[in-house]
Amino acid sequence: MTENTHRYKAAVIIPSRGGADLLHYPLDALAAQTEKDFQVIVVLDGDIDNSEALVNRYIQEGKLNLSTIVFPENRGRVAALNAGHRAANADILIRCDDDLQPAEDYVANHIRLHRIYDGVIGTLNNIFPDTPYSRVYGNYRDARFKEGATSAKPEDRWVYWNGNSSVSARFFEKVGGFDTAYRRYGWEDVDMGKMIADAGGKITISDEVEVKHYAEATTTAVRALRALHSGSARSIFVAKNGDEAHPAPNPQGAWGLAVKTLARFTNEKTIKRLGDSVDKVLLKLPEQVAEKLVALQVEAAAYAGVHYPERAQKIF
Repeated sequence: MTENTHRYKAAVIIPSRGGADLLHYPLDALAAQTEKDFQVIVVLDGDIDNSEALVNRYIQEGKLNLSTIVFPENRGRVAALNAGHRAANADILIRCDDDLQPAEDYVANHIRLHRIYDGVIGTLNNIFPDTPYSRVYGNYRDARFKEGATSAKPEDRWVYWNGNSSVSARFFEKVGGFDTAYRRYGWEDVDMGKMIADAGGKITISDEVEVKHYAEATTTAVRALRALHSGSARSIFVAKNGDEAHPAPNPQGAWGLAVKTLARFTNEKTIKRLGDSVDKVLLKLPEQVAEKLVALQVEAAAYAGVHYPERAQKIF
């Protein structure tokens, strides 16, 4: 990176690994922002698909104050996030994952909200293709999650910290950055939210910085696999913060028995086989039955991740 003495109002940090087909979403949108006094830092966590060449084309176009950090090997999402945040020369640090497409007032709204708040969480508009999964589960659950986030009490907002969020540079340094213990899927963002809240930061959740999200799960198997890995990563959060900080789901009754029974047999291989089979029959079933069938596999996978974390093998 070249030295730049100008202090920007904001920096947008984009962590990416294998995102050559996605990076155009944030980069094109950021080039069209109403606010111009911001920088963009793309951090490539090992370039496995020639993403650097793509980013260099945007640099050559000169429409963005854009730079790159390229790791020679996979070091993980947290390492990429920390590198980008620490390289920024700005008062407000915005995380925008490589599968997000902001509106033209995105940066301006983050800056405006930071006049009041130390941390800003943006809502996500998941763009689903028309699949059996999205029809019976994805769109419905997405709406419910967003409703829960926007109605959360101030003391609970940190739980929703995600890949569309921003923190003041002052609070990022105060909490010491993202925790490097997180190498599985998720929870590094929730942990960041908790650290900011514990440090006295004021957090809001706003649809004024909502983004379109293009890499959400599109099948039952993919959604359940993410649930497994997220449940596994929770063990890192619990070791650091205690179980009471974010209690694990513990379904009861007949539904709980079904979830816990299926979880006993849930791993990465069974998720793929069962999920593919489920998707073939979803549209032939009554809508409520189909939704429950997907929910059963997703909740069982999440429960398995929590109680059998070793079953999640991939690192991020």
